[in-house]
Order: sequence, then structure tokens, then C-alpha cells
Amino acid sequence: MSSPPLHTLHIVSGKGGTGKTTMAGALACALATAGRRVLVCEVEGRDGLPALFDSAPLNGSEERRLCRTPAGGEVFGLSIDAEDALLEYLETFYHLGIAGRALDRFGAIDFATSIAPGLRDVLLTGKVYEAVRRQIKGRPNAYHAVVLDAPPTGRIAQFLNVHEAVAGLARMGPIRSQADSIMRLLRSVTTAVHLVTLLEDMPVTETEEAIQQLRPTQIRLGVIIANKVRATPLTDDQLRQAATGEPVLDVPGLDPAQSKLLTEEFAGEADRMIAERARRDHLLGTGLPVVDIRLDSTGIDTGAVWGIAAQLAEQLPAEVA
Repeated sequence: MSSPPLHTLHIVSGKGGTGKTTMAGALACALATAGRRVLVCEVEGRDGLPALFDSAPLNGSEERRLCRTPAGGEVFGLSIDAEDALLEYLETFYHLGIAGRALDRFGAIDFATSIAPGLRDVLLTGKVYEAVRRQIKGRPNAYHAVVLDAPPTGRIAQFLNVHEAVAGLARMGPIRSQADSIMRLLRSVTTAVHLVTLLEDMPVTETEEAIQQLRPTQIRLGVIIANKVRATPLTDDQLRQAATGEPVLDVPGLDPAQSKLLTEEFAGEADRMIAERARRDHLLGTGLPVVDIRLDSTGIDTGAVWGIAAQLAEQLPAEVA
């Protein structure tokens, strides 16, 4: 049996606050093994990706190297702006370079993307499409993989369903043709959408809703990344016993009152772990693999990104082969 093709486009989404941008950056690092170039793109203009690597904000259409990875690869960053993408689109398809910049000065481009949000999504995904296609065309500035830090799960299906986005804008012509090409890429076997979540009620619910909304689009779902998972060697039965608060821990050096307080704190932690495991089992019911990223209480810096990348590489070996 032949192995499945590697994904060349990884789309990362998640509810706000789940660590979506951190996971996108870490996944790019995991994919950037020896000799591999990986591009990670952001479309929300928050400069979250450069901050992960202690790098200056990305400007315009600049593709700048953010880091060299411990595994010997390179990660480049791109911040995609809808207005810049539209100017490039007007130049490419209508040769309106100077006229396009004049429209920009008058605010016409901002007006157009505001009244037609579907056009904005086509432009943003179009830049990603172009970056992915470079490898197919054998261009010298090609990337082995592209990671997209996409909008949150509440909007991800609408953002990716560019056919729907242009339905009321164009039935033919360059915009429609561009949307068709983008949709073919998004539905190809080399594209996958990964969903980041915390093992909490609201993020898990939103993840399930995103899965339900994405399945009709025929865009392939990859994995669910469960972030900030508490690690413990205890079994379910041991956690349930600890959650009762009985018996009170006998800790050397603590008096009975202090031991009781420590037991109660441990019981609360055990109860949270039980709930997390139940939510993780619930996510497995979606049929998607669940990747666990351990809770790091020290916070996120470049070193933590490398650590998360290593965990992703360990659990997604086929992708980083």
C-alpha cells in the first residue's frame, strides 16, 4: 500500500485564546527539517508570528526569514494584507498598477473590500495559493510547505469556502477563475485543516461546530491539537479517588491543617484532569486524531515554540519525514 501524500498546505484555526498562532508557528518549525523551507502566513494583521521569534513586524508583501530551526530548516513569514493583495491582483489581471495605487489613495480599495467581504477572503487565500503553487512550478523561491494562521473557528468555514464568497460577485471572469483554482487547491489531498483547542467546554464545542461546518466544503480535516494538556501518571481511578479529597494527605513537615488544604487543592486539580480527559474522549468521537501539547507553566517564548514543535514532530511523524 502506498503512503498518503504529505500535506503542502496546513491551515491552522482555533477559537481565540487557544494558542492558534503559537501552534501555527510551531508547526512551521516542525515541518522545517534539514534543508526544508517553510512559509508561515498570517492574515489578521496582529504580528503574532514575528513576536514568537523575537522578530520585527512583517511589512507588506515581504517574505522574511523568521528563524533557522534546530533541525536544519528555515521558516519564513508573510503577513497578507487584503488591500496589498487587491493591488497586486489589479496589476496581474488588469495591468492597473498606477491606476490601482491611485484608487488606493482615494480609499476605493478599502471601500471595495468592506462592502464585499467575500472578495477580501478570495484575495487573502489567493496569496496563499500563489505561495503553494511555486513548488509545483519549480520556482527558486518555492517552499516545501506553507502554514496558514487562519481566522478563528467561528469564521473558518466561511473564510475557506471561496466559491460561496464569489457567488454574488462574479459568475465568470478572472475573479471566478481565481476562486475555482483556489478551491481546487483547498480540496486537494495535499491540504489539511488543523483545529486548535483547549480541553474546556466552549473551545471544544466551537471545535465540533467548525468540523460540522467544514465537512460539507470537502476540504480535508487533519488533526485536533489539544493545547495546554495537564500531564499526570495517575490513572482515571486514581484521579477519581484523589478528587474526593479522601484520605487527607500526610505530608512530612506540614501540620494537619496544611495537609488538609494541600489535599483539597490536589482534589480540585484531579477534578479538572478528569474533566479534560472526558472532553478529549469526546473529541475523539469526531473521528479525527487528537494531538496533545503539554501545559508549560513558564509561558511562551522562542524556546517554548521549539518544544511544541518537537511534540508536534513526535506525534505527526509522517508530515515531517
